[in-house]
Amino acid sequence: MTPELQRMDWMPSPPLAPIDTPLDLDHLSRMTLGDAELEQEVLAMFAEQAVRLMAAMATLPAEAAALAHKLKGSARGIGAFAVADAAASLETAIQSGHNQRHAFAALKEAVTEARAAIEAILKP
Repeated sequence: MTPELQRMDWMPSPPLAPIDTPLDLDHLSRMTLGDAELEQEVLAMFAEQAVRLMAAMATLPAEAAALAHKLKGSARGIGAFAVADAAASLETAIQSGHNQRHAFAALKEAVTEARAAIEAILKP
């Protein structure tokens, strides 16, 4: 192995098997190094960002693909893989010009489920 590869810190990958919940809490824990306070802060930030991005994408403006891409990255970071997949589908639909409304509806549903899971976690 080359020295460059030996020094490289690898990012954990999402699970290979699908999960049944809107959030992969094990992934979130790895990404926040097990810091429960940071997990809550990141989840709250994602929930707020998702609302803003969904509102901005509602009319599918010219920048909707870029907004979907942004949401996809944020969702992957917290383990909201259904949101990330739906955002990727919307991004593809916008670029191809096909099924944009359907893809947006699927993303809206995934975000709603993720936000409900986040609310349950953040409740005192």
